[in-house]
Amino acid sequence: MRHVYGWLLLLPGFTLIVAFTHYPTVTTFINSFFSNQTVIRPKKFVGLSNYEYMLNDPVFLQTFKNTIYFALTTVPLSIAFALVMAVFVQEKIKGRSVVRLAYFTPTILPMVAVANIWLFFYAPEIGLINQIFQYFNLPQQNFLGDTNMVLEATIVMTVWKEAGFFMIFYLAALQSIPKELNEAAKIEGASAWTSFWKITFPLLMPTTFFVMVNALINSFKMIDHLFILTKGGPDNASNLLLYYIYDVAFSFFDYAYAATLTIVLLALLIVISLIQFGLVERKIHYK
Repeated sequence: MRHVYGWLLLLPGFTLIVAFTHYPTVTTFINSFFSNQTVIRPKKFVGLSNYEYMLNDPVFLQTFKNTIYFALTTVPLSIAFALVMAVFVQEKIKGRSVVRLAYFTPTILPMVAVANIWLFFYAPEIGLINQIFQYFNLPQQNFLGDTNMVLEATIVMTVWKEAGFFMIFYLAALQSIPKELNEAAKIEGASAWTSFWKITFPLLMPTTFFVMVNALINSFKMIDHLFILTKGGPDNASNLLLYYIYDVAFSFFDYAYAATLTIVLLALLIVISLIQFGLVERKIHYK
């Protein structure tokens, strides 16, 4: 009977996982091998045609490149700024609570609100940044209209929002490190940098791994800002893979091709997860 009770307790969660995770994944994988179904044309099995079309799709290649660049840039920058901010606000400085609040405030704002704030910053001529440029007689910039700047502009905005959230985890981890370790290193003549690099940072590795996993997930699922800022433009310079999937499915109603793109995104996330938990986690020592 205990086994029955155990399975009954697992049943609600198991049902939700199957209904909203496993079943949609399997269905999406199957649909990627069929043509798009319309009112007058039923879907038919096309094999790998959707994947062949994808490999020759310049928009997909551009969005895939943008997504990888976006992830490889936002993740380390968010982690680095979060760590620096946590170390700074841990020290006994005047107005420490206010500084902590200022760092954390962007994280509680919805991404749509953040995008609107930065839309005001980036707007040509009337934007805050361009107003500052004008004051110092610097040339005006169209941050969201220049293909060479737009992706970097969205990266800056993303790091601004994400770093404060990750700072909280680092701050909690720093406060849990015994002060005696750094004091002993200081007595032995170690500099502040040596103490941090040889003692503090290794003890923060479990937190760093946790933050890295969350930052990577956020970098692949964050598309809210594109609806407000760029719609993936100009010329797909800021388009990301998840936004492209949304566009294909709900703007062009090509659900078969959207399923194909979704499978590629899932495969990419699986590969990244295997690297993280297979290689990176082995370097983490919790004790």
